[in-house]
Amino acid sequence: MPTAQTAHPVSVRGLSKQYGEVHAVRDLSLEIHQGEVFALLGPNGAGKTTTVDILTGVQRRTGGEVRVLGRDPAEDPREWRAKIGVVPQTAGAYADLTVKEIVTHFAAMYPAPLPVGEVLDMVGLGGQHAKQATALSGGQQRRLDVAVGVIGDPELIFLDEPTTGLDPVARREAWELVRYFAGRGRTTLLTTHYLDEAEELAQRAGVVIGGRLVECGPLASLGGRDTTPANVTFRRCAVLAERSLPALPPGTEVVPGVAGTVTLRTPVPSQVLGVLLPWAREAGVSELAELRVHRPTLEEIYLNLIDRETVACP
Repeated sequence: MPTAQTAHPVSVRGLSKQYGEVHAVRDLSLEIHQGEVFALLGPNGAGKTTTVDILTGVQRRTGGEVRVLGRDPAEDPREWRAKIGVVPQTAGAYADLTVKEIVTHFAAMYPAPLPVGEVLDMVGLGGQHAKQATALSGGQQRRLDVAVGVIGDPELIFLDEPTTGLDPVARREAWELVRYFAGRGRTTLLTTHYLDEAEELAQRAGVVIGGRLVECGPLASLGGRDTTPANVTFRRCAVLAERSLPALPPGTEVVPGVAGTVTLRTPVPSQVLGVLLPWAREAGVSELAELRVHRPTLEEIYLNLIDRETVACP
């Protein structure tokens, strides 16, 4: 069903993909904003790669409406293809060409590619430009995949597990490449299993489980992360052992725990600290031992979402 061109680089409504009786993607809807890095998260087999394949025109959808840079990817027009860059989860093996020859070959397919040497330097392969691709290590091969995917200076970049197999230094270099394109106003869709990578790079994220988009929003508030009560924990020293706790803010509760340690679950951790610290000072204690304020991490929220959806859809 044709629609007017959307202002969003990616707009998906009711996307579905079915293989016989198997539903790889179910009624998935999302929009990706211009210039943002959007992370698509989910366990293996959740439907992330299938979704990316549909958005890049590699697979045909079963149902729904999809617009990528204002066009239907199923039409796969040449001028549209030149505006997107794709780094797939697994890339095909290259012939016995050098690194520079391969990237130069792909650069020739685009109307306004980036300089080959510049891209090779960006992915950390400048010193390997004369090396045959078949002689590269696994991590170097992944860097070459990234170089091929971005050489055309795309408006929209799809990175499907781009740092899998890379060592920590190479991962950070890949992150800088994402930031480089974000600084140029490019839009990036990133799939990753590394939650620290998503937090480092993305403004928003969607969590796909069982082919469904179960959560979507800014990283800081994903799954109610910003409103989930925090735990304020400290260890009672001898001076405080016999003192009753001060009057606590509304909604704060004492959580049973290890003897000698106090854990308070509260929606207002700053207010709790505001009464605890004067209470301790009145007893001559300037520092609360082992004081810690903990809100759920992205990993905890993510794992809770998976557990919740697994129970709901066994």
